[in-house]
This record gives sequence, structure tokens and C-alpha cells, in this order.
Amino acid sequence: MGQNRNHPPKGSIIKVEPIRRLTDIKKIRSLLKEHPRDLAIFNLGINTNLRANDLVHLKVGRVQHLQPGETLVLREKKTGKTRSITLNKTCYQSIQALLATKDMEDATDEDFLFRSRKGKKGLLPNTLNGLVRKWTKTLGLKGNYGSHSLRKTFGYIHRTVLGTDIPTLMKLFNHSTQRQTLDYLCIQPEEIRDAYMKEI
Repeated sequence: MGQNRNHPPKGSIIKVEPIRRLTDIKKIRSLLKEHPRDLAIFNLGINTNLRANDLVHLKVGRVQHLQPGETLVLREKKTGKTRSITLNKTCYQSIQALLATKDMEDATDEDFLFRSRKGKKGLLPNTLNGLVRKWTKTLGLKGNYGSHSLRKTFGYIHRTVLGTDIPTLMKLFNHSTQRQTLDYLCIQPEEIRDAYMKEI
């Protein structure tokens, strides 16, 4: 069987970028305002730094009663480690708006929060990857984007806009070194350049 041209060779790494500007985040939200499922998964992705696989496996019963400031506890699919995530107001409002839709009126605690277009099946990580690519392409954003861009956007905006320090981000991403975090967020070269531009 030949190599699928749509997939990278086995073992290769494709790096995706964060969405760097708040104006672009706002544009994506505007693009998705009539699509509660997509808006909710976008908002949760950039506000929780969950990996795509963990996002698409969220169940209704785990989140439907959580209020802003309350904690979602889950076990990461990739690492097997337990994570505690505090939901903010944006996450809460997005979840409630999704659950109030006609598509979710029959949802039970065990149903997936983010359903595919085919009944009650959960959204697949590859589908989410395609959605993020579509959203960014629609806006004409230059660069390589995918589902992992949501997680990276969380860190990038926290560091460059909200001023969250590197040790805190290391903890949030479960990284072992500050360099790993800076590389991951695609901001190390920018911070080094900015440091040189500061006059003494």
C-alpha cells in the first residue's frame, strides 16, 4: 500500500502555530457565532489548553453542571496523568449555549459534548484538525494551523497578552524546562529580539 499524500511520513513532525492576534480570535468567534458546537470547542480549546483528543472526548455529564471557577478533573489520554482545569466564564457560557441547542436536547450524561454531524458519535481529532484549518483559511491567516493551534494559542496569549509567567505556563503545560515552554509557544525568538531592542 502506497504512502497517503495527505498524511506526513510516519515519524515526522509537523509544527503548527498559535493564533497570535486577539483580533483574529475575535474574527473566528464571529465566524462561528451561528455554530454553537464549533464555537464551544474553539473557546474551550483556547481557554483550557486541552489536547484535541481530550477535548473531543469530553462527556456532557462532566461539564454541564460546572459553574465559572469550578474545576474539571480528567485523565489525559496521551500522558495518563490527572489534570485539574478551572473553567472560566467563556467556557461556561459556551457549554451552556451548546447544551441549549436543539441538537443537544436529548443528550445524557454519557453523551459526547462535541458530537459529529452523524448522530451521537463524538467528533474525531482529525475532524477538529480540519475545522481549525478551515477557520484560519477562511480568514486568510498565513501559516500552518491545526487542532493543536488551540492549545498553543492558550499559551501564546497568556504569555504575550495576559502576562502569565513562564514557571506558571510550564506547570500548565507540564513541561520540564522553560526553554521547552518558550519553544512550544513559538515566542522564544520574539522575546530574544525584543530584549536586544531594549536600550540601556
